[in-house]
Amino acid sequence: METITQGSKVEKDSLPLKRIDHMELWVGNAKQAAYFYRNALGMDLVAYSGPETGVRERASYVLQRDKVRLVLSTPIRSEHPMADHIHRHGDGVHAIALEVDDARHSFKVTTERGAQPVQAPAEVEGVVTASIAMYGDTVLTFVERGDYAGPFLPGYEARDVKGPDFGIAAIDHIVGNVELGKMNHWVDFFARVMGFSQLIHFDDADISTEYSALMSKVMQDGTGKIKFPINEPADGRRKSQIEEYLEFYNGPGVQHIALLTGDIIKTVTAMRDAGMEFLKVPGAYYDEAQKRVGEVKEDFNAIRQLGILVDRDDEGYLLQIFTKPVEDRPTVFYEVIQRRGSRGFGKGNFKALFEAIEREQAKRGNL
Repeated sequence: METITQGSKVEKDSLPLKRIDHMELWVGNAKQAAYFYRNALGMDLVAYSGPETGVRERASYVLQRDKVRLVLSTPIRSEHPMADHIHRHGDGVHAIALEVDDARHSFKVTTERGAQPVQAPAEVEGVVTASIAMYGDTVLTFVERGDYAGPFLPGYEARDVKGPDFGIAAIDHIVGNVELGKMNHWVDFFARVMGFSQLIHFDDADISTEYSALMSKVMQDGTGKIKFPINEPADGRRKSQIEEYLEFYNGPGVQHIALLTGDIIKTVTAMRDAGMEFLKVPGAYYDEAQKRVGEVKEDFNAIRQLGILVDRDDEGYLLQIFTKPVEDRPTVFYEVIQRRGSRGFGKGNFKALFEAIEREQAKRGNL
Protein backbone atom coordinates (compact mmCIF):
# COMPACT_ATOMS: atom_id res chain seq x y z
CA MET A 1 0.00 0.00 0.00
CA GLU A 2 1.04 3.59 -0.50
CA THR A 3 2.48 5.35 2.51
CA ILE A 4 3.56 8.97 2.83
CA THR A 5 6.13 9.88 5.44
CA GLN A 6 8.27 12.86 6.27
CA GLY A 7 11.64 12.08 7.87
CA SER A 8 13.80 14.63 9.61
CA LYS A 9 17.01 15.77 7.97
CA VAL A 10 20.29 14.48 9.39
CA GLU A 11 21.28 18.00 10.30
CA LYS A 12 19.22 21.04 9.42
CA ASP A 13 20.68 22.82 6.40
CA SER A 14 23.98 20.96 6.78
CA LEU A 15 23.89 20.14 3.08
CA PRO A 16 21.91 22.90 1.33
CA LEU A 17 21.22 22.18 -2.34
CA LYS A 18 20.21 24.90 -4.77
CA ARG A 19 18.91 22.96 -7.77
CA ILE A 20 19.68 20.28 -10.34
CA ASP A 21 22.51 21.93 -12.26
CA HIS A 22 22.68 19.46 -15.13
CA MET A 23 22.63 15.80 -16.10
CA GLU A 24 25.43 14.27 -18.14
CA LEU A 25 24.70 11.34 -20.44
CA TRP A 26 27.51 9.27 -21.91
CA VAL A 27 26.50 8.27 -25.42
CA GLY A 28 27.99 6.52 -28.43
CA ASN A 29 27.70 9.51 -30.78
CA ALA A 30 27.17 12.84 -29.01
CA LYS A 31 26.88 14.87 -32.21
CA GLN A 32 23.96 12.80 -33.46
CA ALA A 33 22.41 12.52 -29.98
CA ALA A 34 22.56 16.30 -29.59
CA TYR A 35 20.69 16.71 -32.87
CA PHE A 36 17.99 14.29 -31.69
CA TYR A 37 17.60 15.87 -28.26
CA ARG A 38 17.59 19.40 -29.64
CA ASN A 39 14.80 18.65 -32.08
CA ALA A 40 12.79 15.98 -30.21
CA LEU A 41 12.80 17.66 -26.76
CA GLY A 42 12.93 21.26 -27.98
CA MET A 43 16.26 22.53 -26.61
CA ASP A 44 19.04 24.93 -27.63
CA LEU A 45 22.67 23.95 -28.10
CA VAL A 46 24.43 26.45 -25.81
CA ALA A 47 27.98 25.14 -25.31
CA TYR A 48 30.52 22.67 -26.68
CA SER A 49 33.79 21.12 -25.55
CA GLY A 50 36.00 18.85 -27.65
CA PRO A 51 39.11 18.65 -29.85
CA GLU A 52 38.36 22.07 -31.34
CA THR A 53 38.48 23.60 -27.85
CA GLY A 54 41.63 21.77 -26.77
CA VAL A 55 39.97 18.76 -25.13
CA ARG A 56 41.54 15.71 -26.74
CA GLU A 57 39.75 12.75 -25.14
CA ARG A 58 36.04 13.54 -25.52
CA ALA A 59 33.39 15.74 -27.11
CA SER A 60 30.49 17.22 -25.10
CA TYR A 61 27.41 19.14 -26.23
CA VAL A 62 25.35 21.17 -23.75
CA LEU A 63 21.63 21.48 -24.43
CA GLN A 64 19.37 23.77 -22.45
CA ARG A 65 15.77 24.85 -22.21
CA ASP A 66 14.77 27.00 -19.24
CA LYS A 67 16.02 25.12 -16.12
CA VAL A 68 16.69 21.85 -17.96
CA ARG A 69 20.32 21.31 -18.93
CA LEU A 70 21.63 18.09 -20.50
CA VAL A 71 25.25 17.35 -21.37
CA LEU A 72 25.84 14.70 -24.03
CA SER A 73 29.40 13.35 -24.04
CA THR A 74 31.19 10.78 -26.16
CA PRO A 75 34.79 9.46 -26.10
CA ILE A 76 37.17 10.34 -28.93
CA ARG A 77 39.37 7.30 -28.30
CA SER A 78 38.39 3.74 -27.46
CA GLU A 79 40.70 3.48 -24.42
CA HIS A 80 38.82 6.25 -22.57
CA PRO A 81 36.81 4.93 -19.55
CA MET A 82 33.74 6.46 -21.14
CA ALA A 83 33.98 3.93 -23.97
CA ASP A 84 33.83 1.02 -21.52
CA HIS A 85 30.82 2.62 -19.80
CA ILE A 86 28.98 2.88 -23.14
CA HIS A 87 29.96 -0.68 -24.08
CA ARG A 88 28.45 -2.03 -20.86
CA HIS A 89 25.44 0.24 -20.45
CA GLY A 90 24.68 1.75 -23.84
CA ASP A 91 23.65 5.40 -23.82
CA GLY A 92 22.81 6.39 -20.27
CA VAL A 93 23.09 8.89 -17.45
CA HIS A 94 26.57 9.03 -15.97
CA ALA A 95 26.24 12.03 -13.64
CA ILE A 96 23.55 13.98 -11.82
CA ALA A 97 24.99 17.39 -10.93
CA LEU A 98 23.59 19.50 -8.09
CA GLU A 99 24.45 23.18 -7.70
CA VAL A 100 25.64 24.09 -4.21
CA ASP A 101 27.16 27.13 -2.52
CA ASP A 102 30.17 25.18 -1.25
CA ALA A 103 31.27 22.05 -3.13
CA ARG A 104 34.16 21.36 -0.76
CA HIS A 105 31.81 21.37 2.22
CA SER A 106 29.29 19.18 0.39
CA PHE A 107 32.00 16.65 -0.46
CA LYS A 108 33.37 16.68 3.09
CA VAL A 109 29.96 16.23 4.72
CA THR A 110 28.81 13.42 2.42
CA THR A 111 32.05 11.44 2.55
CA GLU A 112 32.17 11.76 6.34
CA ARG A 113 28.67 10.25 6.34
CA GLY A 114 29.86 7.28 4.34
CA ALA A 115 29.62 8.27 0.68
CA GLN A 116 32.28 6.79 -1.60
CA PRO A 117 34.45 9.56 -3.09
CA VAL A 118 34.83 9.61 -6.87
CA GLN A 119 36.45 13.00 -7.51
CA ALA A 120 37.95 15.17 -4.80
CA PRO A 121 37.15 18.89 -4.97
CA ALA A 122 38.86 20.55 -7.92
CA GLU A 123 38.78 24.24 -8.84
CA VAL A 124 39.11 25.69 -12.33
CA GLU A 125 38.50 29.39 -13.03
CA GLY A 126 36.59 29.74 -9.79
CA VAL A 127 34.28 26.78 -10.41
CA VAL A 128 34.60 23.95 -7.89
CA THR A 129 33.34 20.43 -8.62
CA ALA A 130 33.44 17.20 -6.59
CA SER A 131 31.75 13.83 -7.01
CA ILE A 132 30.55 10.88 -4.94
CA ALA A 133 29.24 7.47 -6.02
CA MET A 134 25.54 6.63 -6.33
CA TYR A 135 23.84 3.43 -7.48
CA GLY A 136 25.67 1.44 -10.14
CA ASP A 137 28.14 3.51 -12.12
CA THR A 138 26.15 6.72 -11.63
CA VAL A 139 27.85 9.59 -9.84
CA LEU A 140 26.48 12.58 -7.95
CA THR A 141 28.44 15.76 -8.65
CA PHE A 142 28.44 18.98 -6.62
CA VAL A 143 28.95 22.16 -8.65
CA GLU A 144 29.89 25.46 -7.03
CA ARG A 145 29.72 28.17 -9.70
CA GLY A 146 30.58 31.24 -7.66
CA ASP A 147 30.81 34.27 -9.95
CA TYR A 148 31.65 32.24 -13.05
CA ALA A 149 29.96 33.84 -16.07
CA GLY A 150 31.33 31.73 -18.90
CA PRO A 151 29.46 29.22 -21.07
CA PHE A 152 28.41 26.29 -18.89
CA LEU A 153 31.76 25.30 -17.30
CA PRO A 154 35.46 26.10 -17.88
CA GLY A 155 36.74 24.35 -21.01
CA TYR A 156 33.50 24.92 -22.93
CA GLU A 157 32.86 27.39 -25.74
CA ALA A 158 29.53 29.06 -26.28
CA ARG A 159 27.27 27.84 -29.08
CA ASP A 160 24.07 29.47 -30.22
CA VAL A 161 22.13 26.87 -32.16
CA LYS A 162 18.45 27.40 -31.54
CA GLY A 163 16.05 24.50 -31.27
CA PRO A 164 12.27 24.60 -31.15
CA ASP A 165 10.70 25.58 -27.83
CA PHE A 166 8.25 22.87 -26.77
CA GLY A 167 7.70 24.34 -23.30
CA ILE A 168 9.73 22.07 -21.00
CA ALA A 169 10.72 24.10 -17.96
CA ALA A 170 12.51 21.99 -15.33
CA ILE A 171 13.43 18.48 -14.21
CA ASP A 172 10.62 17.29 -11.94
CA HIS A 173 12.26 14.08 -10.72
CA ILE A 174 14.89 11.49 -11.65
CA VAL A 175 14.05 7.80 -11.25
CA GLY A 176 16.66 5.15 -10.50
CA ASN A 177 16.33 1.37 -10.87
CA VAL A 178 18.25 -0.83 -8.43
CA GLU A 179 18.54 -4.57 -7.79
CA LEU A 180 16.12 -6.60 -5.71
CA GLY A 181 16.75 -5.91 -2.04
CA LYS A 182 18.76 -2.72 -2.65
CA MET A 183 15.99 -0.10 -2.56
CA ASN A 184 16.20 0.43 1.19
CA HIS A 185 19.99 0.60 1.00
CA TRP A 186 19.74 3.61 -1.31
CA VAL A 187 16.86 5.10 0.66
CA ASP A 188 19.20 5.01 3.65
CA PHE A 189 21.97 6.55 1.54
CA PHE A 190 19.83 9.55 0.62
CA ALA A 191 18.58 9.93 4.19
CA ARG A 192 21.90 9.43 5.99
CA VAL A 193 24.32 10.93 3.47
CA MET A 194 22.26 13.58 1.72
CA GLY A 195 19.82 14.47 4.50
CA PHE A 196 16.80 13.68 2.31
CA SER A 197 13.42 12.58 3.64
CA GLN A 198 11.02 9.98 2.29
CA LEU A 199 8.00 11.46 0.56
CA ILE A 200 6.07 8.42 -0.70
CA HIS A 201 6.37 4.63 -0.58
CA PHE A 202 4.64 2.43 -3.15
CA ASP A 203 4.68 -1.33 -2.64
CA ASP A 204 3.86 -4.18 -5.01
CA ALA A 205 0.15 -3.87 -4.22
CA ASP A 206 0.23 -0.35 -5.68
CA ILE A 207 2.44 -1.07 -8.70
CA SER A 208 1.51 -4.43 -10.17
CA THR A 209 -0.21 -6.06 -13.12
CA GLU A 210 -1.19 -9.62 -13.91
CA TYR A 211 2.41 -10.38 -14.79
CA SER A 212 4.86 -8.19 -12.89
CA ALA A 213 5.34 -5.81 -9.98
CA LEU A 214 7.78 -3.37 -8.49
CA MET A 215 8.30 -1.32 -5.34
CA SER A 216 9.31 2.32 -5.14
CA LYS A 217 10.25 4.94 -2.56
CA VAL A 218 10.55 8.65 -3.31
CA MET A 219 13.30 10.62 -1.58
CA GLN A 220 13.42 14.42 -1.62
CA ASP A 221 15.62 17.21 -0.31
CA GLY A 222 14.51 19.73 2.31
CA THR A 223 13.04 22.10 -0.27
CA GLY A 224 11.00 19.38 -1.98
CA LYS A 225 12.37 20.51 -5.35
CA ILE A 226 14.88 17.70 -5.86
CA LYS A 227 13.22 14.27 -5.94
CA PHE A 228 14.80 10.86 -6.52
CA PRO A 229 12.34 7.94 -6.73
CA ILE A 230 14.09 4.57 -6.33
CA ASN A 231 12.59 1.39 -7.84
CA GLU A 232 13.35 -2.26 -7.25
CA PRO A 233 11.65 -5.34 -8.76
CA ALA A 234 9.11 -7.42 -6.86
CA ASP A 235 8.06 -11.02 -7.37
CA GLY A 236 5.85 -11.57 -10.43
CA ARG A 237 4.88 -14.22 -12.93
CA ARG A 238 7.10 -12.70 -15.62
CA LYS A 239 10.00 -10.29 -15.99
CA SER A 240 9.20 -6.78 -14.74
CA GLN A 241 10.25 -3.59 -16.48
CA ILE A 242 12.84 -3.10 -13.72
CA GLU A 243 14.36 -6.52 -14.38
CA GLU A 244 14.43 -5.80 -18.12
CA TYR A 245 16.21 -2.50 -17.47
CA LEU A 246 18.76 -4.09 -15.11
CA GLU A 247 19.48 -6.84 -17.64
CA PHE A 248 20.05 -4.55 -20.62
CA TYR A 249 21.75 -1.74 -18.69
CA ASN A 250 23.92 -4.32 -16.93
CA GLY A 251 23.17 -3.00 -13.49
CA PRO A 252 21.49 -0.13 -11.64
CA GLY A 253 21.11 3.31 -13.14
CA VAL A 254 18.77 6.14 -14.07
CA GLN A 255 15.62 4.75 -15.66
CA HIS A 256 13.83 7.93 -16.61
CA ILE A 257 13.89 11.70 -16.31
CA ALA A 258 10.63 13.58 -15.75
CA LEU A 259 10.40 16.93 -17.52
CA LEU A 260 8.01 19.51 -16.12
CA THR A 261 5.86 21.62 -18.45
CA GLY A 262 3.17 24.20 -17.93
CA ASP A 263 1.20 23.05 -20.99
CA ILE A 264 1.45 19.33 -21.57
CA ILE A 265 -0.87 19.35 -24.58
CA LYS A 266 1.36 21.86 -26.38
CA THR A 267 4.54 20.06 -25.35
CA VAL A 268 3.43 16.55 -26.29
CA THR A 269 1.88 17.69 -29.57
CA ALA A 270 5.15 19.34 -30.57
CA MET A 271 7.25 16.37 -29.46
CA ARG A 272 5.04 13.94 -31.39
CA ASP A 273 5.26 16.11 -34.51
CA ALA A 274 9.06 16.06 -34.10
CA GLY A 275 9.09 12.27 -34.09
CA MET A 276 9.21 11.37 -30.38
CA GLU A 277 7.45 8.06 -29.71
CA PHE A 278 5.22 7.66 -26.65
CA LEU A 279 3.65 4.67 -24.91
CA LYS A 280 0.03 4.06 -25.82
CA VAL A 281 -2.81 3.14 -23.46
CA PRO A 282 -6.17 1.63 -24.52
CA GLY A 283 -9.08 3.97 -25.20
CA ALA A 284 -11.04 2.30 -22.39
CA TYR A 285 -8.65 3.96 -19.91
CA TYR A 286 -10.18 7.34 -20.71
CA ASP A 287 -13.76 6.24 -20.10
CA GLU A 288 -12.79 5.31 -16.55
CA ALA A 289 -10.30 8.15 -16.06
CA GLN A 290 -12.78 10.93 -16.73
CA LYS A 291 -15.11 9.57 -14.07
CA ARG A 292 -12.27 8.95 -11.62
CA VAL A 293 -10.55 12.31 -12.01
CA GLY A 294 -13.48 14.60 -12.64
CA GLU A 295 -13.27 18.01 -14.28
CA VAL A 296 -9.88 19.25 -15.50
CA LYS A 297 -8.93 22.55 -17.11
CA GLU A 298 -7.41 20.87 -20.16
CA ASP A 299 -9.35 19.64 -23.20
CA PHE A 300 -10.12 16.01 -22.36
CA ASN A 301 -10.52 15.11 -26.03
CA ALA A 302 -6.97 16.33 -26.63
CA ILE A 303 -5.77 14.37 -23.59
CA ARG A 304 -7.36 11.22 -25.02
CA GLN A 305 -6.09 11.83 -28.53
CA LEU A 306 -2.51 12.36 -27.37
CA GLY A 307 -2.54 9.42 -24.95
CA ILE A 308 -1.85 11.55 -21.85
CA LEU A 309 -2.56 10.01 -18.44
CA VAL A 310 -4.34 11.98 -15.71
CA ASP A 311 -4.65 11.41 -11.97
CA ARG A 312 -6.05 13.30 -8.99
CA ASP A 313 -5.19 13.33 -5.28
CA ASP A 314 -6.15 15.45 -2.28
CA GLU A 315 -3.98 18.36 -3.44
CA GLY A 316 -5.02 18.54 -7.07
CA TYR A 317 -4.29 16.61 -10.24
CA LEU A 318 -1.46 15.91 -12.64
CA LEU A 319 -1.08 14.93 -16.27
CA GLN A 320 1.75 12.72 -17.48
CA ILE A 321 2.97 10.72 -20.44
CA PHE A 322 6.00 8.51 -21.03
CA THR A 323 8.18 8.12 -24.09
CA LYS A 324 9.41 4.82 -25.38
CA PRO A 325 13.13 4.21 -24.71
CA VAL A 326 15.16 6.79 -26.62
CA GLU A 327 17.91 4.33 -27.57
CA ASP A 328 17.88 0.79 -28.97
CA ARG A 329 18.40 -0.85 -25.58
CA PRO A 330 15.16 -0.81 -23.54
CA THR A 331 16.63 1.41 -20.86
CA VAL A 332 16.41 5.22 -20.54
CA PHE A 333 13.18 7.06 -21.35
CA TYR A 334 11.52 10.39 -20.52
CA GLU A 335 8.35 11.48 -18.82
CA VAL A 336 6.51 14.72 -19.52
CA ILE A 337 4.49 15.92 -16.53
CA GLN A 338 2.23 18.88 -15.74
CA ARG A 339 1.13 19.50 -12.17
CA ARG A 340 -2.10 21.18 -11.14
CA GLY A 341 -1.50 21.15 -7.39
CA SER A 342 -0.71 17.45 -7.05
CA ARG A 343 2.69 16.49 -5.63
CA GLY A 344 2.09 12.81 -6.37
CA PHE A 345 3.37 10.50 -9.08
CA GLY A 346 0.16 9.28 -10.73
CA LYS A 347 -0.75 6.32 -8.55
CA GLY A 348 -4.08 5.95 -10.34
CA ASN A 349 -2.24 5.51 -13.64
CA PHE A 350 0.15 2.78 -12.54
CA LYS A 351 -1.83 -0.18 -13.84
CA ALA A 352 -2.50 1.35 -17.28
CA LEU A 353 1.09 2.57 -17.56
CA PHE A 354 2.74 -0.69 -16.62
CA GLU A 355 0.43 -2.70 -18.85
CA ALA A 356 1.51 -0.40 -21.70
CA ILE A 357 5.15 -1.03 -20.81
CA GLU A 358 4.52 -4.77 -20.73
CA ARG A 359 3.02 -4.65 -24.23
CA GLU A 360 6.28 -3.10 -25.43
CA GLN A 361 8.28 -5.71 -23.49
CA ALA A 362 6.28 -8.46 -25.17
CA LYS A 363 7.05 -7.01 -28.62
CA ARG A 364 10.76 -7.14 -27.72
CA GLY A 365 10.43 -10.71 -26.41
CA ASN A 366 11.47 -9.63 -22.91
CA LEU A 367 8.30 -10.04 -20.83
